[in-house]
Amino acid sequence: MKKNIKTAVILPDGYAKTRNYPVVYLLHGYSGSYAYWAGVKGALEGADRYQMILVCPDGGYGSWYWDSPVDPSFKYETFVAGELVSWVDKNYATIPTSKGRGIAGLSMGGHGALYLAIRHPDIFGAAGSMSGGVDIRPFPNNWDMAKRLGRYAQYPERWEKNTVINMLHLIEPQTLRIIIDCGTEDFFYKVNEELHQALLLRNIPHDYITRPGAHNSAYWQNAIRYQLLFMDRFFSETDTKTK
Repeated sequence: MKKNIKTAVILPDGYAKTRNYPVVYLLHGYSGSYAYWAGVKGALEGADRYQMILVCPDGGYGSWYWDSPVDPSFKYETFVAGELVSWVDKNYATIPTSKGRGIAGLSMGGHGALYLAIRHPDIFGAAGSMSGGVDIRPFPNNWDMAKRLGRYAQYPERWEKNTVINMLHLIEPQTLRIIIDCGTEDFFYKVNEELHQALLLRNIPHDYITRPGAHNSAYWQNAIRYQLLFMDRFFSETDTKTK
């Protein structure tokens, strides 16, 4: 995109280049920034507890982590799944395979995490969504999505193709590990319920968490603890820590 993009990298306590660490990419929501997760206690504690690197890129005010077909200055899929992963693996002691890489996010970032992981199974082995916008179609006038894809009424095929709930056929059996979390008072609750049912229908294993809560920081500061526990279990079960 011909610009510098800020990214926070959170290293675990005792980080040393003599061993390789799993990495979780954490995506912020609409109107957020790279700094969000670095201020969340549960994220910082999780990096230490599970000995994992957290990478928090800036996804712009409203990129939705797409490579926009409308605006060439928005290529955030290429940035996160391509350029950033390569840079992190080059500069830190990582496990440079999908077995050592997860991605998660909140709201716009929840969509982004699932979207990128489904499209790049060779890069990410696990994906997590917190209060994610997992079906964008009910919200055609919201959160700059029309600026990124074009208006839904004019370009319905773009909206249909780039919404997570319509991408499940791309998931190969027994590949991507998925965790979805959404509060019952969240305006995205219904689309998360529908995604859960669609995953069940397709017999795609996943963890699904729902509890009282709205679309706010209090919910996400709690949810991140479950997401990182899930990621640690994925990394441990794939035996990456011994490699």
